[in-house]
Amino acid sequence: MGAKRREWTGTQAGRICRLAWGLGWIGLLCFPLSHAVLAQESSFDATRSYRINILPVLKTHCFQCHGEADASEGDVDLLHLDQSDLQSHADLLGRMIEVLDLKQMPPEDEPDLEPQQRQKMINALREILRSLDPGAAGYPATPIRRMTRLQYNNAVTDLFDLKCIVFTLPERMMREHRQYFKPETGKMADVVTVGNRPLGKSQMIERRLAGVAAFPQDLRAEHGFDNRGDHLSMSPLLMESFLNLGQSITQSPDFVKKNVGCWSSFFEPPTDDQDAKQEARRRLAPFLERAFRRPVESDLLDRYSQFVGQQLDAGVGFTEAMKTVAAATISSPNFLYLYDKGGEGNHPEPVDGHELASRLSFFLWGSLPDATLAELADSGELSEPEILDQQIDRMLKDHKIKRFCDSFPAQWLQLDRIISSLPNEEKYPGFYFLKYRDSMHMMLEPLLLFETVLIENLPVTQLVDSDFTYRSSVLQEAYQDLGSQPLKGGKTGAGVTVLTFSRVPVEDRRNGGVITNAAVMTMTSGPDRTQPITRGAWIASVIFNSPPKPPPADVPPLAEKPSREEAQMTLRERLSLHRERADCKGCHEQIDPLGFALENYNAIGVWRDQYENGRDIDPAGELFREHAFRSVVEFKDAILAEKDRFTRALAGHLLSFGLARPLGSGDQAALDQIVENTIADDYRMQTLIKQVILSQPFRSKNSSPSRSNR
Repeated sequence: MGAKRREWTGTQAGRICRLAWGLGWIGLLCFPLSHAVLAQESSFDATRSYRINILPVLKTHCFQCHGEADASEGDVDLLHLDQSDLQSHADLLGRMIEVLDLKQMPPEDEPDLEPQQRQKMINALREILRSLDPGAAGYPATPIRRMTRLQYNNAVTDLFDLKCIVFTLPERMMREHRQYFKPETGKMADVVTVGNRPLGKSQMIERRLAGVAAFPQDLRAEHGFDNRGDHLSMSPLLMESFLNLGQSITQSPDFVKKNVGCWSSFFEPPTDDQDAKQEARRRLAPFLERAFRRPVESDLLDRYSQFVGQQLDAGVGFTEAMKTVAAATISSPNFLYLYDKGGEGNHPEPVDGHELASRLSFFLWGSLPDATLAELADSGELSEPEILDQQIDRMLKDHKIKRFCDSFPAQWLQLDRIISSLPNEEKYPGFYFLKYRDSMHMMLEPLLLFETVLIENLPVTQLVDSDFTYRSSVLQEAYQDLGSQPLKGGKTGAGVTVLTFSRVPVEDRRNGGVITNAAVMTMTSGPDRTQPITRGAWIASVIFNSPPKPPPADVPPLAEKPSREEAQMTLRERLSLHRERADCKGCHEQIDPLGFALENYNAIGVWRDQYENGRDIDPAGELFREHAFRSVVEFKDAILAEKDRFTRALAGHLLSFGLARPLGSGDQAALDQIVENTIADDYRMQTLIKQVILSQPFRSKNSSPSRSNR
């Protein structure tokens, strides 16, 4: 019997391949695949405004460095900017707004702009950008993209209503034990039990389908997320893997009635008085619509139905025939790929109800739309503001929002970097003692903080300077140098398989938040010392969404261990040599103060006042040339003074994650509106997420073939 099944499975592979991929690609390649903001009519004269409000300032403050193409700083030539075609320079105008708003330009050693002059120039540039035709100069196109591994696991689980997972996912850094995550209550539990990947094999033991191997993990894009369309390629080898994967799922010995919630309604044979072929077609219609996230045309349904009919005619049992067609369905590009149907013109237009449902579900749940979203999409009601608002609230209270927490915060905070952090064992033995300060404890603290801010709808400023945090007892003990009191109950939370974390008040503002925690301090350090430049770049990228450019290739890295001549120098003095290069100076002026603000934390996040050579640590600096600080607490105050800017940065990260693409100049007006509406509701996290979804970029697509990514 086993040999016959293997032989039968082999003969089906080609048929499944033709069904899954042939049908899918025929329809898929017909659709333009990009998005942009909705077009707006405007009588504003952008060229005239540029010449009156922008050009005079450029002449007096910018042309000296950005005036000749062959000698322009940062390869930016403003002198020869074509004023008659500002449309083609939208990205440059957006970059000009950014450097002016962040006070990165003019450089520190050049005459500065008066505050009113700077703001007037920013406002003028923003008005110019808003006036440009978004159909031609909108935001970057969102290319067709396949599901990530996490999304695929979720989608298959939901499609079949599995009572287990498909395969183990190491990228899920935090594992929920005894279900503490209850978003419907609006309150995070005071004590939670969790585990994570570095705890070892015990954390990889989950109920899953036997015999199903995961495809390779999708890597996070630089300054981005793992769902970026330009990173989710499909090689011939991966294509074959998906075909085999679909078959291995439905042929798994665990793919049986007790584990498959839709078994009775889809796989179970019909009664004797029912026509098997007609019943298969009846069952396939809603199944394919759910899998492909849109209505299925009759000819496509015919092909899938005929495939089942051929199997039945060949003597294959009903259940096996339905398993085969199910395998073909989850191997089809119609299932694997996320994309929008093309429109009728060359200008942006709203996404239809099914496209909006798919965007919503993959943003918040990392999976297929559920029945409620699908029904509202079918009726056309989902796009109605009141209905959409209600659905967002419903989705935020559903347990499936945990999938958003499994994906977005770890990538936003770049916590994957801590996995490869290896502090010098001789210099930092406490890090390795019983592994209690290893990444298995450290990384969970900021993740639990993020989940709490989301569930309890707290202001996003809690992410910068929280008045509470979650700690295991051993992690709390490691923070005692910052005044943390031992948790009641002794060494609870020190287990080797499951960790207990308790909600504790932050008694010293030197800790708390996503910045000043052991995980971030460790992953932004080297084996032997802190790395202020790395920490500064992390702050710029994560907190302010303004990542610095990579350093020149010929700049040697600072040695981990100082030379004899450098042994009595502070790290600030050693790094000052990098600022002497003209091509390094500009970036260091921006990121060095951010990194040195955290210099009191050593390479594993322990507080210190002096270096090993006895020299005092100097964390003083200035944020955006306006907010002076002398300590990390004052640094947090400086960030909070710019909380609107932080909110805008976080909104940008969320919008980029939701649309699976980098942001462009056309997105800036939408970000302004998102932030304005979030501020009006006391900076609350759920409001920020809702405003991202309600924004024009999220709810529109671009039909222009000239901007499509093929």
